[in-house]
Amino acid sequence: MSQRRNIFYAQSGGVTAVINATACGVIETARAQPERIGTVFAGRNGIVGALREELIDTNLESAETIAALRHTPGGAFGSIRYKLRSVEESAAEYQRLIEVFKAHDIGTFIYNGGGDSMDTANKVSQVAQSMEYPLVCVGVPKTVDNDLPVTDNSPGFGSVAKYVAISTLEAGIDIASMPQTKVFILEVMGRHAGWIAAAGGLAGKDRSQPPHMILFPEVTFDEDRFVDQVRANVERYGTCVVVASEGIRRADGSFVAESGTKDAFGHAQLGGVAPHLAEIVRGRLGYKFHWAVADYLQRAARHIASAVDVEQAYAMGKAAVEMALAGIHGRMPIIVRLADEPYRWEVGQADLAQVANVEKTLPPEYISDDGYAITEACRRYLAPLIVGEDYPPYDAGLPAYASLRKVLAPPMLPAWEG
Repeated sequence: MSQRRNIFYAQSGGVTAVINATACGVIETARAQPERIGTVFAGRNGIVGALREELIDTNLESAETIAALRHTPGGAFGSIRYKLRSVEESAAEYQRLIEVFKAHDIGTFIYNGGGDSMDTANKVSQVAQSMEYPLVCVGVPKTVDNDLPVTDNSPGFGSVAKYVAISTLEAGIDIASMPQTKVFILEVMGRHAGWIAAAGGLAGKDRSQPPHMILFPEVTFDEDRFVDQVRANVERYGTCVVVASEGIRRADGSFVAESGTKDAFGHAQLGGVAPHLAEIVRGRLGYKFHWAVADYLQRAARHIASAVDVEQAYAMGKAAVEMALAGIHGRMPIIVRLADEPYRWEVGQADLAQVANVEKTLPPEYISDDGYAITEACRRYLAPLIVGEDYPPYDAGLPAYASLRKVLAPPMLPAWEG
């Protein structure tokens, strides 16, 4: 940025335990450059905050509050699943964005999200260029699913992986102590990519330890094989702990847990794979079982976040501002792995077009030959991402998280009619 202009930052899609660490990185880095950056405006509820001209003035938040974002879960400024369609279909929305950016002298748009969000950032970048409006657009990676391409891993994933691995370990110990219970099923997120389910495999050193089975979206679900394997594990180990991705599919391509509805991005709504599998176990094997759905708990668990994940999330926000200051446009900072042991990484860059709407699934070499476990190659990839603890401060036995004022900048345009 060649002159002192403002930044618009927005959070998009499902939140993570560390997305606010990225926000902290953005705001603290911008505040360190007062001669080059004016105000960081944050969209209230993501990109919709720009459309509605609901811009949170982060300059009105104290340095202590912004610093506390680093250890606060959720989306501090509000996130939303809102898909901007093609420029032709949503011309009025793109026009509105640029009008709001002009009105508030916004020279940089930083969009913190997953693949769909990078597509939006890329489109806004192209529209601004076609309208000859000087706008630097930078994406920032975020997704618990770890399905963004190019970057080694996605901020948010390491903490979910740590939570799932610990939960699998602890639940496995619990189940083993209750001789009547034979099967425990933990349902985790992952629509098309099995990264989170794979993280459960870190709980055990070999197949004799939980999890005894992992169900990946990349492996076709076969009910007969599943039943046979559960029976074999119970007979051999006394119990069978299963980590199941919500996105497992049958041979015909249908989701085992598809509800028949779709979300704002047109994705099938999923839910209930654990109880579905439990009913199969009950009906065909008669075993006593328990099941749990990690759901929002897995992505909200800041109290047990990975220190590596927190550090990388903050670094991505910091790098986004530094890229904008350098005039780097239409790109996204990424994590580049340099070595597994000891783990080393650095910040790189990728074009938004390389990331937009592309899903990175678990590679075949990360899945065992029988389709129910991770390989050593997968373990080497996953293990460094859950290392280290970054506990929040506690008050009266509970984490002390940030509480923002969220004061909106005065509107300068007519209300949005969209």
